[in-house]
Amino acid sequence: MTVATASQPATESKSAASLSAADHERVMRDYGRRAEARARSLGNRGPIRTGADGRLLPEILDSYWTHGFYVFERVVGPEELQELRADIDAVLARAPVAPDAQVDRSGRPVAEHGIVRPPYRWARPLSDPVGGTDRNNGRHPAAMLQPAPGADAPDWTVELLDGNLHLSDACLRLYGHPGLLTVAASILGDDFVPYNEVTFVKEPGLGPSVAWHQDGTTHWTAADWDQGAHGFNFMTQLYPSTAANGVWVLPGSHKHGKADIKRLVAESGSDRIEGAVPMLCEAGDTIVTNRQLVHGSFANSSPDRRITLNEGFFPRRRVLNVTTRRLTGNVETFDQARIDARTRIIQIAIDARRQRFPDETPFVYRPLAGHEDENRWNETTRATVLKNYNQLDMFI
Repeated sequence: MTVATASQPATESKSAASLSAADHERVMRDYGRRAEARARSLGNRGPIRTGADGRLLPEILDSYWTHGFYVFERVVGPEELQELRADIDAVLARAPVAPDAQVDRSGRPVAEHGIVRPPYRWARPLSDPVGGTDRNNGRHPAAMLQPAPGADAPDWTVELLDGNLHLSDACLRLYGHPGLLTVAASILGDDFVPYNEVTFVKEPGLGPSVAWHQDGTTHWTAADWDQGAHGFNFMTQLYPSTAANGVWVLPGSHKHGKADIKRLVAESGSDRIEGAVPMLCEAGDTIVTNRQLVHGSFANSSPDRRITLNEGFFPRRRVLNVTTRRLTGNVETFDQARIDARTRIIQIAIDARRQRFPDETPFVYRPLAGHEDENRWNETTRATVLKNYNQLDMFI
């Protein structure tokens, strides 16, 4: 509990149990209003633009490396956006009504589809499942406010879908987007490799928080550490991302190594870190975010939905033969065979997109140039390569 001061609303003095969703929405509205202007003033937004060399323009790359993120506008057109929304809604409609339930909200038996890792991750509405705990290797050291949801709120809400690419053909096609893959090659080099793909679900009045953290865990003390050591995430938004429902970042924090997040929260007097800004964008925009940025999202007490399609990439040299403890606690080593098997999904996605959008010029993924025929998108590769592909996810 935080004691109210002259600069803080009286709702700050309420405990997590007594803070209502309406109180929280007002607090976030005030916080967001102050930060939105700072976010817009950074100037790190615009369409994907490339030079004669086929790479991102230098000023875009400079802005990304300065701030740690960049908002690419109008990446996804209206038709593709509708396909993505429809696919995600269909997956959510088949979710069990609760974590251990055997039927969905329409009373249908839950379909498993032979997927080894269950795609649905659950949380209590407006909760903070990991902040201040040792979960996820303890990388979320400070808890967020947990306002009380409305009386009509369900006991559980889906907060994440795991394995976008075998859950949704539209997501697979987005993964092969030539503009986004050009961004990846421009930032990481031609030999970039995948991380994982998940959907963050922030339903209005229900979406839980994701406490402040930095994604990277492996290379902080490496002798050759740099500001890109842990790669980046793409975050494609299916609905507008606002100060209330979106991800917040501390600009430039990717440059300074491991942050003392507990200290940042304590010095700010609340879970709203001073100097942080929301990553604001419209539906169809994609944010590229350095995984070393201090970032987090608050409980979504707002009336606005957010659905974010997350795709992560690393430089191959940062992954090859690296042994790491994943967030599950499992220890794994990523050898050449593991990486090669996982990167096939990029080429399959490129072909899936080529079939759906034949007027686009497909991206050339150089590590698999000459192996296109082995990685065509068809029902055979769906069953033998794509299904359960996320068992090969990598993490650093």
